[in-house]
Amino acid sequence: MQQTNTRRLLLGSIAAAAAALLAPVAHAQTQPAKSVAVTALVDHPALDAVRKGVEDELKAQGWIAGKNLKYQYQSAQGNTATTSQIARKFVGDKPDVIVPIATSSAQAVAAATNSIPIVFSAVLDPVAAKLVKDLKAPGGNVTGVSHRLPMETQVDLILKVMPTAKRVGSVYSPGEINSTITLTDLKGKLAQRGMTLVEAAAPRTTDIPAAAKSLAGKVDIIYSTTDNNVVSAFESVAKVAADAKLPIVAADSGTVKRGAIAAFGVDYYDLGRQTGQMVVRILKGAKPKDTPVETGRKTVLEINAKAAREQGIKLSDSFLKEGKIVVP
Repeated sequence: MQQTNTRRLLLGSIAAAAAALLAPVAHAQTQPAKSVAVTALVDHPALDAVRKGVEDELKAQGWIAGKNLKYQYQSAQGNTATTSQIARKFVGDKPDVIVPIATSSAQAVAAATNSIPIVFSAVLDPVAAKLVKDLKAPGGNVTGVSHRLPMETQVDLILKVMPTAKRVGSVYSPGEINSTITLTDLKGKLAQRGMTLVEAAAPRTTDIPAAAKSLAGKVDIIYSTTDNNVVSAFESVAKVAADAKLPIVAADSGTVKRGAIAAFGVDYYDLGRQTGQMVVRILKGAKPKDTPVETGRKTVLEINAKAAREQGIKLSDSFLKEGKIVVP
């Protein structure tokens, strides 16, 4: 009798586990098919994490690619002209929602359609980028999630890594509006603390190493924004920093494992999950014009102790305890 009860209990547990695993699939089969098209300016760890977050959130909420969801993804590989080509292609496909990741991709998609719902992600300033009229009331077919954080947090990071810093250098792409907005903001915040900004323009990805080298001897520390072209070629900036014993900090946490001493910014995977939640609301009938733009809800401070040693910086014990050491 005891053996029979044990067998029943075991079978019941297996059945419950199987039901839990199959729940998203069963839910997927009850939802009408929809189509989501995702595009990014370039492939790099931060934007890849956003995309993965979107995909995982859709799946978690029962939208399964190949079952009740037609899903496609295309990268512009850092080419702004390609963003427009992808946008036109997606508009021709008539998906239920288009998800552009990064400002340039979002601008291209928004220029291509004023009717298909757009949910952007990783856009610094949606109003300045002319994607929405107002963050609380977008008013058109576009809404999404921004990764913008108060610039004061970035100046704090610079001074925690190098308390004596006075001259801050930054490599940027003049064609990326998010970068020019960031540097204008940074220049003002640095001035409030008696510090100056030295800019090094890199119009093309191939210009980045030379732009970084031009900062050596002119600045005390390099600050890397979320500029997508710079992030995609970040190793070249990190090499210059190591060779010149020039510390580098960043806003993109994905750069820490690639040579930045530290980065404070949004958790890009969580930003993707948050974006995915908004996409689901749109799929269920919500209108972008009535859906307020959101800001990333989770931040991370990551530290590369090895990079600090290579770049001639001794980090304080309090700072090391404050963040997550991803490279000891």
